[in-house]
Amino acid sequence: MIVASGRSARHVGAMAEKIVRKLKEQGFGRARMEGAPACDWVLIDAEDVIVHLFRPEVRQFYNLERIWSETARAPVRPDA
Repeated sequence: MIVASGRSARHVGAMAEKIVRKLKEQGFGRARMEGAPACDWVLIDAEDVIVHLFRPEVRQFYNLERIWSETARAPVRPDA
């Protein structure tokens, strides 16, 4: 999983378009993009890799890094 920020909606959109174009050039033509109309949070699903591109305020609000770091530290419960 990749999490990155752009400076504006236009910047996020440009980054997303370039990433999808490069993925297709490298043979990952099935990459799908969601959230492009608003460009607040764009998700690119390249199957083995997920890319999240945010505007700074949106990234701070959702704080995916915290969610994933807490999940990584959570104790694993053995099956009953």
